[in-house]
Amino acid sequence: MKKQAALELIDFLYESPTAFHSVLKTESYLTEHGYVELKEADQWALESKGKYYVKKNDSALIAFEIGTGDVIEHGIRMIGAHTDSPGFRIKAKSEMVIEGSYLKLNTEGYGGPLLYTWFDRPLGLAGKVTLKGETPFKPVTRLVNINKPLLIIPSLAIHMNRSVNEGFEVNKQKDTLPLLGLVNEHFEKDNYLVKLLANELEVDYKEIMGFELSLYEYEKGCLVGVNEELISCGGLDDMWMVYAGVKALVESNESAATKMMICMDNEEIGSLTAQGANSNFIPNIIERVTLALGKDREGMHRTLANSVMISADLAHAVHPNVSEKHDPTHRPVLGKGPVLKIAASGSYSTDSHCMAIFEGLCQTAEVPYQKFYNRSDVRGGTTIGPVTSSILTIPVMDMGAPLLGMHSIRELASVEDHDFTVKLFTTFFGL
Repeated sequence: MKKQAALELIDFLYESPTAFHSVLKTESYLTEHGYVELKEADQWALESKGKYYVKKNDSALIAFEIGTGDVIEHGIRMIGAHTDSPGFRIKAKSEMVIEGSYLKLNTEGYGGPLLYTWFDRPLGLAGKVTLKGETPFKPVTRLVNINKPLLIIPSLAIHMNRSVNEGFEVNKQKDTLPLLGLVNEHFEKDNYLVKLLANELEVDYKEIMGFELSLYEYEKGCLVGVNEELISCGGLDDMWMVYAGVKALVESNESAATKMMICMDNEEIGSLTAQGANSNFIPNIIERVTLALGKDREGMHRTLANSVMISADLAHAVHPNVSEKHDPTHRPVLGKGPVLKIAASGSYSTDSHCMAIFEGLCQTAEVPYQKFYNRSDVRGGTTIGPVTSSILTIPVMDMGAPLLGMHSIRELASVEDHDFTVKLFTTFFGL
């Protein structure tokens, strides 16, 4: 049962190679379970126990189920995660011909990918393409996923870089440009990529006005380990938490509180976009929900005063080969349950109040839990927790399932931790 659940997660991730596809897959799952889309431009009429979702820029989504009780009294229970992963984006004028023979694409890094893991792997290409619309203000968007081994970033042979195994600084502009193919007499030099996209979408290439395309690993994730107890897959950070949260939202019991799953984009680059957590998208949706339920703006603030949020990103597990990188007394490992993340710097939003809520939830769900602190001499990362906590001014606990190889093209997690995380989220929504 647990392995089957992990395989379903892998399927979900493979069909979500970009934030756009993540939202599309999530939307399909929600629709199957009775959720109805709301448009920001429409007037909303919400019903008790109604199930709804709202999209932003095709790459962020907020889904919610109206509680059976008064929204002010019972508040909103939120889980927040992000739809994007670090990697590479294709630049607009991307074709580069080298030695009259090699065709490669010009890229730029997105977020903080673990660069050396991208070499010598077959890569697919996916994202959003914008087409000419009826007016300049109404362009048409289409998603594309060229799901085949289209590109590869070749390594330089050790014979030409003898010291590579002593350390190699990867230059994003020079070393990580993917090879698309070899030039021949049939090669169409101009607009090669655009014509490739047009052929995939079955449109005239002149209709394409722009695109947001990303590379991704073509090979699908799998279970590994002597007992298939580990999950080896790309995109676990952070679509794993999106999937677990949406699954919990759908499967949890009815609650007096309104339940809300928040899936935001652009966390890997700071969240400062219209579809990112450091925008007004989340508070706007909360305000519109409370107004549509017959409350006023004062009622919205009273609702927030009774609300709580889990910021669900992933956590660093102790590495079996480099265990000294972790704090000496807080050492989370794979397979031992979700991890509460704490930092005196404020890079995580967890305080003692949130800590008590989290531990109480884990005890109720009968799920083991761990804690993460950075080593005091190591600068850690952050996530959407502090941003949403400061905007909404509510308790936000930062947590995540433990992970190895974070930001690698292929990360490593535990089957057991997937089960624990879904149980925790389902309990949080259903209490």
